[in-house]
Amino acid sequence: MSNRYLNSLLMLISLSLCGPAWSAWPEDQSIELVVGFAPGGGTDLMARAMAPYMEKKLGGRARIVVVNKPGASGEISNTYVARAKPDGYTIGFINVPGFVFTPMYKKTAYQNDDLRIIARVVDDPSVLMARKDAKYGTLPEIVAALKKDPGSLSFANSGRGTSGHLSLLKLQQVAGFKGTDIAYKGAGEFKSALMGGHVDYAFASVAEFLVANNDSVRAIAVLSNKRFDPLGPVPTASELGYPALISSERGIAAPKAIPDEIAQRLQQAIKETIEDPVFVAAVKNDAAVLAFMPGAQWTQSLGAIREMLLPFVPDMRE
Repeated sequence: MSNRYLNSLLMLISLSLCGPAWSAWPEDQSIELVVGFAPGGGTDLMARAMAPYMEKKLGGRARIVVVNKPGASGEISNTYVARAKPDGYTIGFINVPGFVFTPMYKKTAYQNDDLRIIARVVDDPSVLMARKDAKYGTLPEIVAALKKDPGSLSFANSGRGTSGHLSLLKLQQVAGFKGTDIAYKGAGEFKSALMGGHVDYAFASVAEFLVANNDSVRAIAVLSNKRFDPLGPVPTASELGYPALISSERGIAAPKAIPDEIAQRLQQAIKETIEDPVFVAAVKNDAAVLAFMPGAQWTQSLGAIREMLLPFVPDMRE
């Protein structure tokens, strides 16, 4: 065997041994965790809190970088993830109901089937909140007042098509009343409007309410299938006779063709992260609404949510 041949053979063996190490996901480059909203919001804060814990759960030299791509209620972010290379280095937060609902009433650059659902992280139900001095302090009183005088009470939310807006639509459907919907640009704006007396009521998520909770506001009902201890003795709408379940769910998705092995490793890292007691303590107000769900199960659940939202499509096209 010639020296030239032997050297070539040794080089090939060396390359074959080093190749997998150079391309061993997730160690050869950073993972982008894309957020469809500006820095400082609830989704962004959750992503940044999860990133270092997910890195540890993935092991090795895994590194996750949060990338903000705000705009169009998450459509820009969702489209970016859907079109990314399916190599496990681009994943993103999706926000429900917007992720499901927006393509139902307008043309979007992505469809739900363009992404693979990895896991749900948060299930954050809507809370009907009021000032402590509100004229009507219970949901049945509000319903009775609006049946008598339709449109006489106003309800603030974070924008059309959001969980807050859909909360009003759902309650109107099941209780047979008509309220006045007032959309704001975000939770900060509508909380100020409520406390300033510019609107009568507002819909926030459980986590948002816990952040905003003070001596001037209170929760009236939660649109969930269970009560939440941090809210105190606040009943569910269903307990009061109005079966309405509306929630702001958040989780992680990836390009559709991501390899199964990588998807499973990401799902397990997410599960271990939100079950980590140190992480749970770190996220404080969000701890009450952490709710892991595997990707396959959440995908089925999103299908059920889509069916529930169908009756509200005409409201968005008016």
